[in-house]
Amino acid sequence: MLKPQDIVILLKMLANKNPQQFIQKDLATYLCMSASEVHEGMKRLTLSHLLVPVSQESDTNSKRKKILTPIKAACEECLIYGVKYFCPVRLGEYTRGIPTSYAAPLFAKYIVLGSDPIPIWPYAEGDHRGLALEPLYRSVPQSITKHPDQIFYELLVFIDAIRTGRARERALAIKLLRERISLNEST
Repeated sequence: MLKPQDIVILLKMLANKNPQQFIQKDLATYLCMSASEVHEGMKRLTLSHLLVPVSQESDTNSKRKKILTPIKAACEECLIYGVKYFCPVRLGEYTRGIPTSYAAPLFAKYIVLGSDPIPIWPYAEGDHRGLALEPLYRSVPQSITKHPDQIFYELLVFIDAIRTGRARERALAIKLLRERISLNEST
């Protein structure tokens, strides 16, 4: 059974054109997770057929090493149709944090925000105020601020829009998610 942090790991891998460059220790650092959380998450993602082991020539010797790489079609299907059911969300109290879902800056050219409070990931050092939307995993705001990665942030925001948005916002997020995943094709 997948856990929310597994989706965060998967999104970080999808955000990079060369996901096999990551060793688990590096992923743990970038995601502000423990190495054991990343290791267990990668095992669950492999069991769920979202990651597949691929043999690759090692640079240092003639041995082949196994690397895990995302299966893009399976990932897309899981993210679009599954995450909103196994990672449900409810908006919380008014707080400070980082904009997400349809309130993220990347949606500004598509959606005009009204006067309603925006969804944000709670984060004490955030610059915006709005309604708390718990991120997929507790370390997401810290990861985004300590190790900025625009593509990773966009993927997280798309997933939050799919999880929380109305039909128009979900449709736009799905379209943009598909475009972003196909832009980052590594195979």
